[in-house]
Order: sequence, then structure tokens, then C-alpha cells
Amino acid sequence: MSQSAEHPPAAPDLIVRNGTIVDGTGAPRFVGDVAVRDGVIVAVGDLGPGATAGATATTEIDATGMIVTPGFVDHHTHYDGQVTWDPLLEPSSGHGVTTIVTGNCGVGFAPVRPDGHAQLIALMEGVEDIPGSALTEGITWGWESFPEYLDTLEGHRWSVDVATQIAHSAVRVYVMGDRGANNEAATADDIAAMGRITREAIEAGALGFSTSRTLGHTTRDGIPVPGTFASEDELFGIVAEMSRASTPSRFEIAELGAAGEDPEGLLKELDWMRRVSIEFGQKITYLLLQFPSAPELWREQLARTEQANADGADIVVQVANRPFGMLIGFPSYHAFMKRPTFAALAARHPGLGELAAELRKPEVKAAILAESDTADSGNHYEGLAFLVQGQLASLYPLDDVDYEPTPDRSVAALAAAAGREPLEFLYDLLLEDDAQNLLMLPFFNYCDGDHEALRAMMEHPATVLGLGDGGAHCALICDASMPTYMLAHWVRDRTRGPRIELEAAVKMLSRDGADLYGLGDRGTIAVGQKADLNVIDLDRVDLERPRAVDDLPAGGRRLLQHARGYVATIVSGEITRRDGVDTGARPGRLVRGAR
Repeated sequence: MSQSAEHPPAAPDLIVRNGTIVDGTGAPRFVGDVAVRDGVIVAVGDLGPGATAGATATTEIDATGMIVTPGFVDHHTHYDGQVTWDPLLEPSSGHGVTTIVTGNCGVGFAPVRPDGHAQLIALMEGVEDIPGSALTEGITWGWESFPEYLDTLEGHRWSVDVATQIAHSAVRVYVMGDRGANNEAATADDIAAMGRITREAIEAGALGFSTSRTLGHTTRDGIPVPGTFASEDELFGIVAEMSRASTPSRFEIAELGAAGEDPEGLLKELDWMRRVSIEFGQKITYLLLQFPSAPELWREQLARTEQANADGADIVVQVANRPFGMLIGFPSYHAFMKRPTFAALAARHPGLGELAAELRKPEVKAAILAESDTADSGNHYEGLAFLVQGQLASLYPLDDVDYEPTPDRSVAALAAAAGREPLEFLYDLLLEDDAQNLLMLPFFNYCDGDHEALRAMMEHPATVLGLGDGGAHCALICDASMPTYMLAHWVRDRTRGPRIELEAAVKMLSRDGADLYGLGDRGTIAVGQKADLNVIDLDRVDLERPRAVDDLPAGGRRLLQHARGYVATIVSGEITRRDGVDTGARPGRLVRGAR
């Protein structure tokens, strides 16, 4: 119904003026304004004096020379525990992300029996490298069932919107107890119970169900996450019940582990994905990486996925935009962590500043370099010390925060050019920046020494950008900064191959992720859409070096990587960050069910 002259449209709450609008659809950019009222976009275009949306607003942002994008959707995060204590949800919120989806890779915190908290914390600590002490102190438990978990989250307010999935490991342990934790075969009754719980969660608002088939996803004692070896009967039974829910959902699979050891086995996994998707009309999404032991396998996986979709399946592949590995340094895991002198110093000086002062002493350096490593304790993270020592030709300083370095920039090559012993050269590199220096060790997605495989993955029609892992791998990575890397490297700076057009990059960061999880009210700049926006100085947007901070509960350490160039981030019409600084606004809400 049109407004009469006596009742003109209400003025907007916010107008973003004169920005270069990249609307998330992939359409060409254009210069214009965006008007927001009551958290919703009410006009897009030239909103000068006399325009329908009104000439003025309570708040205006001059976006001249800036790009204006939808808020970014990060659908692969692990903030399942952090959402109960942290309203800011960094690092994701600092990289233009306005919606996150948790509950990935088959691990989560609901359902849970009153005596099962420690077991789920141990799973999350082992699989996702989140300090167990931080989870133990930080999580305020107040639920048993998954609907009760959502009800608890409903009372929280964040700087971003939060959606979640129900995790296979939690469901399996809740139903089967130790049998489920030990990956014993599920009975028909077990499967029926898991299906009922999953359907209940989806009807309460879970966006989907996640599982892990990844051999590398284990507890710290090396035990595979519950559900890793689930039979087709178990998986099909759960999906059958999901398909009876009143709202659509997604089936997310962390499918990484067996690829290097059994490529044919991994390809066969696609067969049951195809069948279950077609039989139940279920959208399935799985994770894809390039493996050194089978560097062309990803091409075959994508080809088979494309064929499955042509046959009527609906399978979407999650890919990354930079190498997948770990950051090496004294604040994290490194080559010297198993040397007795280092271990003793680290125990006496848990603060990095005091430890750095000790490590700079010549006699300490000499002692550490002269020592042998202590025996492997069986902790798979401690074993990284031996791995790093053998991978110096694949270990790179993050000069200019460059995740696409050339071979001559490896530690081994730099040490040879300087005429120095490699481990001694590495020790000095790690001491830089007051012992905060972190180096990149790519395990996957860098077999060819460049980003060309990544580009082909991202540009494939069956893929979406993901794998940021925000909230997880706290001492290993900070891949939640991938949205900023997309803009700074792929759109603007890349020199070692073709770049990605801005319009395509923004679509990958916004609409594609929203579409994957049925979040139709966000991801584009259009009238009627949720007013989640970014104003970005594309000339200035960039990544800072990752750094360690001890700001988790119980003093837990994590790696953060800040960004430059975000002029404003807006969630539901409220400015949550200005020039990268949190404003204190908390418009983020729980997102229930498909939108």
C-alpha cells in the first residue's frame, strides 16, 4: 500500500552514502546509497533530497571511494562454547563477518548429560585445539537437550548473528554412552534414537547435522571422534529422520582424513553422499583439500561431485582460499618444544614476555640447539616438534603476511643463502618481534607452491568458500581472517597468477554462504534484506601479522590476526565496528531454522 501525502515514509535510521555497491549477487558494482530502517534495507540507489526513503537519517556514513558489501557469512566455525561467554566473537567479527554458523565437523556441546560435560570438552579440545581449561571455566552450562541449548543461546547478545548445527559426536555419546565414544556399531534402536534427537534439534532451529569422517580428528590421546566410522545404516537412518523435519536442513561432513592413504576409499564416500542426497532430497556439504600424497585427487572429487549433481544430487563442496596448515612459533607449536631446556623455561615462565627474555640469552640458545628431543609422549600436538624439524623446506616466514610465497622464501632456502645451519637460523627467526614471530607451515593446498589449485577450486560451480574454523585451533592457525585475505590478496595484490574479480569474491563471502544454509534474508544488498553491511577501503584493506594473546578464560592462549581497512561493519542496521574498533553494539541474535 502506498503512503499518502499526509503520511510520508519514515526517515531511515541509517544511510550509507555514495559508496561503490557490490551487492553480493555477482552483478557489476555501481555507485549509490543504502538506506536502513528497523534493521532492514529499505532503499538502494540515489537517495538524494526528495528520494522516497527520505533525505536524511539519524546516522549517515560517507562511503565515497569505499566499497559497500553485504555482511560476510562464515558458515564453518567452532564457537560452540565461546558463544556462551564472549559477546564479541573475534577473530571473525573483525573481518567483516556478520553471521557465523557453529557445530561443524561433528563436534559440539549438545545434547549432553549432566555428567558428560568433561567428555565433550575433551573431544573439542582434541579435535579443534581449544584449551580445555578455557572451555571448562568459560562455558556456563544450563542445558541437556539441543532445544535447551538453543534456548540458552537465545538469551545472549553478540556482535554478530549466530546459527548452529547439531553434532554427531554429541548425539552418539548421549544415546550410546561409552559404546558411542568408542565408535562401536550402532544398533537399530540407537539409530532411531539419534534420528529422533536430530529431527528435534532441526525443528527447534538447528540449521543442520554435522559429522566427521576424518582420521585426523581425534582426542589428544589419538582416539577418533565418535561417528568417524559410522555405517551407512547409521548415516542413512539419521538423514531419513532429518528429511521428515518441518524445515529443510544441511548435512555437513568433515571429509579430509583418509585421502592421502586411500584415495579410492574417499572417492567411494561420494557414492553414498550421492545416494543419500537423491533418496532423501538432502543437501550435503563436505570439505575439500589438496593432499601432497595425492595432489590431483581434488580434481576427481570435484568431477564426481559435478556428475552426482547432474544426476539429481545436491552436494556443495567447501574449499579454502589459502594453504591449510599451521603457524609455527614460540607462542604456538615449534621445532624446539621437546628440548629439555625449552620445556623447563616454558614451565617456569608461562608469560611470553619473560620467556622471550630467557630465550634471547646466548647460553640458553646454545643449550637448546645442542640438546636432543625428549621422547614423544603420544600427544599428537607435541609430535609436531619432530614434524617441523623435517619440513624446513616447506616452512615460510610470513613476510608482508604473504600466504603464497616462492620456494626461495622457505627457511631452508633462506638459511642456505645466509650460509647458516637451518635450525639455528630458525631459532633466530622465531625470536623476532619479541618472540611473537609466526611462520607458515602448509600441510595441504600448497603442493604446487602456488595458489592455482585453490583458484580452480574456488571458481568451480559446486564449491563455496569456507574452512575459516573461527574459534578453533587456537594455537595453530587463524584462518578466520580468510575474508580479508580474499579482498587484499585475491582481488587486489596477487601477482603469481590471475586474480579474482571483486564482484565474484564478494559473492563468495556473502551470498554463497547464506544460500548454503538457507539464510535467504541476508547475503545481498537489496530492499527487504537484513541490513548487514560492510564499508571497506579496498585500497587499504589488509591483514596484520597473527599474534598470540592470553585472553581466553583461565588465561588460555589463542592466535588473533587483526585487519585494516574496514571503515564500518553493520549488523541489523547497528554499527558494530568503526575503523576496526568494537563499538560495543550487540545486535547479534540466535538464528533459528532456515530463513
